[in-house]
Amino acid sequence: MKEESRFLCEAIELARANIAKGGRPFGAVVIKDGEVIATGVNEIHSANDPTAHAELTAIRTASRELGSPDLGGAAVYASGHPCPMCMAAMRLAGVGEVVYAYSNDDGAPYGLSTAAIYADLAKPFAEQSMKIRYAPVRLEQHPDLYADWKRSRDKRA
Repeated sequence: MKEESRFLCEAIELARANIAKGGRPFGAVVIKDGEVIATGVNEIHSANDPTAHAELTAIRTASRELGSPDLGGAAVYASGHPCPMCMAAMRLAGVGEVVYAYSNDDGAPYGLSTAAIYADLAKPFAEQSMKIRYAPVRLEQHPDLYADWKRSRDKRA
């Protein structure tokens, strides 16, 4: 618990420093083998990038630092409850543990909760607020994109 608190406090300090620079109150720390390998803060407004959340900036840095998109064995400590995009990215990267200090309930009075997005994503596609549909278009000369990808990888192996 002592290390957990230390890493969460580091994420919160990053978030506080980001507030001082005009940013949003979110910071994240990526840990592997007990060591900090990357940190990140929310850069949505400074980068004009809606995906520049603290967790994503931290995992991007961690992946560059490790020279791999595989963050298996890593943990992410975040100041706030990660949004669905960040959770999905961390899962895709192989992050094994996520710990956060402030919940969606803590953030709700300040407009900093993503609970509504989680709830919307839990619905079937047809009931979600964003229109999502499958359109099976294929190129006539290359009808199977995924099989082409697999063949290209098999040739390199």
